[in-house]
Amino acid sequence: MAVQADTQQGRVAGRVWTVRLAPYGSPSAGAVRLSCSRPACAEQRFPSGAAAGRKAAIGHINEHLAHIRASGGPRGEAWCACRAADCTWHTPDVLDGRRGGARPTAGAVRCGGPVVLTVYADRAGRLWRVAEMCARCAAATPGCRVLDTAAPPARTAPARTDQAEGKPAAEREPADSTVRNGAVAAVFSDRNSSPAAAASSSAAAEPAPVPGARTASPAGTSRRAKRWGKIAQRTVPHDLEPDVLRMELIELGDAFRAYQQRAEPDLVLLAELHMRKARAFRLWADVSGDGSLSHEAHRAEKAAQTTREMHENRGGGPAGDTAGGDGPVVERLLTRGQAAHARTLLDYVPAHAPHPEATVHLAVLMLTVRAARAGTGNITGQDLTGWLQGDAEQVLQQLVDSGWLHLPGTITEVLASRPEDPTAITVPSLLPEQPRPFTLGKTARSRVSGWAQKAVGDRKIRKKKLSAATRLLALYTAAHTRPDGRLGRAEDGGLHLGQAAAFTALPPDQVAEHAELLVAADWLTEADIAGERLRGQLAERVLPLGGLL
Repeated sequence: MAVQADTQQGRVAGRVWTVRLAPYGSPSAGAVRLSCSRPACAEQRFPSGAAAGRKAAIGHINEHLAHIRASGGPRGEAWCACRAADCTWHTPDVLDGRRGGARPTAGAVRCGGPVVLTVYADRAGRLWRVAEMCARCAAATPGCRVLDTAAPPARTAPARTDQAEGKPAAEREPADSTVRNGAVAAVFSDRNSSPAAAASSSAAAEPAPVPGARTASPAGTSRRAKRWGKIAQRTVPHDLEPDVLRMELIELGDAFRAYQQRAEPDLVLLAELHMRKARAFRLWADVSGDGSLSHEAHRAEKAAQTTREMHENRGGGPAGDTAGGDGPVVERLLTRGQAAHARTLLDYVPAHAPHPEATVHLAVLMLTVRAARAGTGNITGQDLTGWLQGDAEQVLQQLVDSGWLHLPGTITEVLASRPEDPTAITVPSLLPEQPRPFTLGKTARSRVSGWAQKAVGDRKIRKKKLSAATRLLALYTAAHTRPDGRLGRAEDGGLHLGQAAAFTALPPDQVAEHAELLVAADWLTEADIAGERLRGQLAERVLPLGGLL
């Protein structure tokens, strides 16, 4: 076995301390028994219950940890205790024949990294385990916490020849490690800079050579280690030309690793790093002829675009832009893409509503949002009375009589339905066999529905008992805003008055009157009409509902 072979080379088994808490005596008594896997630790019993037992177990574990630290901490030459147990600590489904599985072979277990001291506690508060194990198994074990890392053991590698390169094995460069005073230490991509950067920093710390004297390389140091780096799980060739490309790739790898260590994200910086990576990988692909590098460059461009969109959605302005002002970041309910879906829904209403009344337009909008993906959706009587107030029964009758809406029962039954037993409605024109007017995904539909519900049910609008037409105008203004809260696109100078009137089922000359009602409800800070345009500004409290144009 691999365990026995490595033990013969001087490695020792990783130590394990297991503390268990088990019931003792009559179940109704609640007494527990504390036992430790170390023979020297005596069993303890606690008649007072599990709380006292857990407190004692934690104290017992701390005593073992204090003794381990006093004796020098984890041992770098120790064998991974998890692997000695067939890695069942993090692969519980691969145990034995009782679960129908087979034990993993030694070659299938991929231990790696330095030896670490870990502590594990199960959620039930019945088992605690302290163990010397490898860093890879520790990372794969849920609930496992690393307390200390052992220094790497010094090893002497046999002087064998590498057939591929024709050099002694001691001169070859390890794939994922650095050589330090003859000892091999694991390198983690989010903890260390590239080997090229490490080599340059160590070179700066060395004394200047004496003129005329021959400079000897330090024993065990690879010359190639000063000329290569890593980025995106790829090694930058030491002889890559042009040299400026090689240095850019190495610096980018260091920059990404440094970004992983930041306490707070900087999406503008991350987007710039992704764009630099895209340019560098595209040039690398041209130089080497490797098509996979072009694919990686395309992925980096997509990542940069996604990162910019994340920044815009969080801050209300494009990356590097100050359109959102110097005030606090606005956490918007809709992303830019979801806001575009919301505007598509709003445009759908005036063209497909069976009657021109504002209450019908409002009902059509809210029911369309519910049934946008499959033509069916759930509603309750509370939903309908909240949207339509005293007009709910009349509006539902109009939609049913026109054939726009199908109900499984009577209107009275629908209005009486409760959240625990909602009514399933059907909108025939939105069924899958019909032409699909929307392309919303599940998440986008849910977010747009929540956005519309918040806007229609706004506290101040409800308090002032504003009409359906005014609430429709509130929805329309929120869906058509810039990052600073101004209505309409900058080049348009406001919202098109005719389109706003068509959506709200109002004559154009009455839109200004309802806009003033929104100003009084603190939905808009200002509103006026000039040149067939409705101009205004969303109030600060409503900015999270703004759908960015």
